Amino acid sequence: MLPVLSGCHHREGVSTELLPGGKIPAGSIAVLPFQQITFEDAAIKTARCPLCGSILRTEKFPQGAEKIIEDIFYGRLKDRGKISLIESDRTDAFFERISAESLKKPLPEILKKVGAELQAEGIIVGYVYRFRERTGYAYSAEKPASVAFDIHLIRVSDGVTIWRGIFDETQKSLMENLFQIVPFFKGGGQWVTAKELATEGIDELMENFPVAE
Repeated sequence: MLPVLSGCHHREGVSTELLPGGKIPAGSIAVLPFQQITFEDAAIKTARCPLCGSILRTEKFPQGAEKIIEDIFYGRLKDRGKISLIESDRTDAFFERISAESLKKPLPEILKKVGAELQAEGIIVGYVYRFRERTGYAYSAEKPASVAFDIHLIRVSDGVTIWRGIFDETQKSLMENLFQIVPFFKGGGQWVTAKELATEGIDELMENFPVAE
């Protein structure tokens, strides 16, 4: 296959949902380690979100990619200011222990318990379904980057999700999607890396993230 010489971003799916009047809970927000979600059956290349039930296309990808997306999102939250964050290095052990103790309990109940023990008012949960690196170079790629993830903000007091963001995108060439000509030239006409695509997705999702007061 001959590589296409130029590419642009094509949005397969970017969506956010904020409950009416939804605001960041007062107090600390705990960020749980983002989790990798991939298919177990090679014939079924989709996966369901453990929290909201949304179905996204998934691929096998290296361990550690979920941490890349987590770190980008955590950095964006810190940049916002006015938010007291409990990072995943502290929350990991709590989540692992409480999950093991509560195998038959629904996930929202487990998250509520984790948040209560951490004395947090909110919990961030993230799932990564696809993190495919481009094959080729910035100006000549045989296969484009492709990324899919969702992120949730849960209120600890009642376990209700007050914000959710979903990003599911594969870069496409300008020839495949002429409507993306403006983003194409703004991006320098290059094929992006998976990390760059994920960063773009997080920035878009953060546009509708609740405002701290």
